[in-house]
Amino acid sequence: MAEVVRMPKMSDTMTEGVIAKWHKNVGDKVNSGDLVAEIETDKATMDFESYQEGTLLYIGPKEGEAVAIDAVIAVLGEPGEDFQALLSADAPAAEKAPEKTEEKKEEVSAPAESSASTVTPEELGCTVITMPLLSDTMKEGVIAQWNFKVGDTIKSDDAIADVETDKATMEVTAYADGTLLYVGLEAGEAAKVNDIIAIVGPAGTDITPLLNQKSAPAKAETAEAPKADSAPAATAAPVASASSDDSRVKASPLARKIAKEKGINLSDIKGSADGGRIVKKDVESFVPAAAKPAETTAAAAPATETKAITLPTYVGEERYTEKPVNQMRKTIARRLGESLFTAPHFYLTVSIDMDNAMVARAQINEVAPVKVSFNDIVVKAVAVALKKHPAVNSSWQGDKIRFNEHTNIGVAMAVEDGLLVPVVRFADGKSLSHISAEVKDFAQKAKAKKLQPADWEGSTFTVSNLGMFGIDEFTSIINSPDGAILSVGAIQAVPVVKNGAVVPGNVMKVTLGCDHRVVDGATGAAFLQTLKALVENPVRLLA
Repeated sequence: MAEVVRMPKMSDTMTEGVIAKWHKNVGDKVNSGDLVAEIETDKATMDFESYQEGTLLYIGPKEGEAVAIDAVIAVLGEPGEDFQALLSADAPAAEKAPEKTEEKKEEVSAPAESSASTVTPEELGCTVITMPLLSDTMKEGVIAQWNFKVGDTIKSDDAIADVETDKATMEVTAYADGTLLYVGLEAGEAAKVNDIIAIVGPAGTDITPLLNQKSAPAKAETAEAPKADSAPAATAAPVASASSDDSRVKASPLARKIAKEKGINLSDIKGSADGGRIVKKDVESFVPAAAKPAETTAAAAPATETKAITLPTYVGEERYTEKPVNQMRKTIARRLGESLFTAPHFYLTVSIDMDNAMVARAQINEVAPVKVSFNDIVVKAVAVALKKHPAVNSSWQGDKIRFNEHTNIGVAMAVEDGLLVPVVRFADGKSLSHISAEVKDFAQKAKAKKLQPADWEGSTFTVSNLGMFGIDEFTSIINSPDGAILSVGAIQAVPVVKNGAVVPGNVMKVTLGCDHRVVDGATGAAFLQTLKALVENPVRLLA
């Protein structure tokens, strides 16, 4: 009998998996324990072995596709067996209820008739121009001025209007060739982002059906409307007065702004827009002559004034690349976001004198079978200190607080795709060499993506160390459901005061991040005092 194979939950934080590779094809015989596929989880790429036997009748997701937990990914059964009923049973309820279509046939027929008369801009050969989003905070824009009137012929790169946003006055480009058939609002009026402000298309096109389907401002004008003649007349006077004034150059506000920033004289630029008006592209493409700017400045400036500095034009190119977020990064973003915005964090920092620890580490490494690092000393010290301060070794459970009697220390490790936190279990009872060997083994597995769920589950406290990167001090987000996390900085050679004298010393700063729901300030401070005493006298860790 055919059986479905579902996406397994391969870690406690996994919500979906990506099929990295199929090792079986449809028609292949599958035995219990056979490697069927490789699945990329939020923490590692893991082998998926079949717990069922049979012939592979169906494969759902392709390689590279993400699948939710418990979703069907394959079907096993006897060769030639009909398995469609299993897939239908797993389909969404909406797909399994065709009988409801008949009941609503009459209701659907009315909208269908109206949709048949729907006219799209493409059918009329027109382009609808909407109010663009010109800044990240823009809600609406005000038409500062129209550069064309209804009936004018425009090109795709023409700036048809200047729009005043919440941050600046900017140009709106047509992005279409044709005749300006419709203007949705007059100069000085506002429109929300994505509202229609103009329509461009072939001359003589009847756009009435299109306008009837769109919500347009009341003061709209079209090529057929009688207002088309009055609008140019109203704007003719200011344009004429501007052109008759030799001291003023016709240019858009954006063009003036760019020219001012680049130190370009607008009178040196030839405008390409209607009536010789200078627009943004004219300023950006303008290349000043070698001697002309200096001569113009010298002639224009009085002898008593300081000579203006002309900056060279520099044109850069904005670039970026994007790549899909992998499963590990998705989970890191989700879990850390939940931790930071759910658990009220507070931080406590202390400085630890590392002189004795440096001497002790050198002596330990002379006889230890595995080289011990300062991080290993910190992990051991944390585990011992947690035994004395169980409130820090706790977690919030909603209606109760769990006080852990065991000390499982998560050690944060950076890998290529994100961050993993393997767990050193019962660290308080292990030697420094034992802890060092475990951490090194975890690091190799993490880089090779060979960590298993048992390696990263069950921490009660986390240590994050960036000292090897030269970071003096930092704060970390708590690794839920832990109640605290320790951020370890670099050891610094600094002047310190000992016995009333300033002497050279070695200091390391550590910061305890606490979930205020389970750890209070005084509790966290007491824990840090114990930790500081243990690290400053590491012989106590060997007892």
